[in-house]
Amino acid sequence: MLKTKSNNLITNGRHLPYNPDLKERARVLRKNMTPAEKKLWHEYLRNFHYPVLRQKPIDHFIVDFYCAKLKLVIEVDGDTHYTNEGLLYDKRRTEILEKYDLKVLRFTNHEVMNSFESVIHIIESQISNPPDPL
Repeated sequence: MLKTKSNNLITNGRHLPYNPDLKERARVLRKNMTPAEKKLWHEYLRNFHYPVLRQKPIDHFIVDFYCAKLKLVIEVDGDTHYTNEGLLYDKRRTEILEKYDLKVLRFTNHEVMNSFESVIHIIESQISNPPDPL
């Protein structure tokens, strides 16, 4: 299996590139999920229709949840994401992830905690329109 490094990204041609320096941070984040992430994981994504990974390094980012089968990233955003700086960062991050042909869904902590059925409905809508396989 050929592994190449590009700007600290590792790729083997089969999986999305990732920065190996983020692996330990991702482990820490998996062990310390926010209450909203825990709710989404334990009450829904853990038993989702397809495998979902938590705190998955992709490119130079760690996404909250990733479903490879659906090419779907699910982000649960807290208050820090809604500053001018946070919004610009998330916009750029989403653009980069979309270049890998990924669909990015963003929910606020408030939505997950208070409108859980709506969040589930939006995620479920992605199953009825799965991406074409490569």
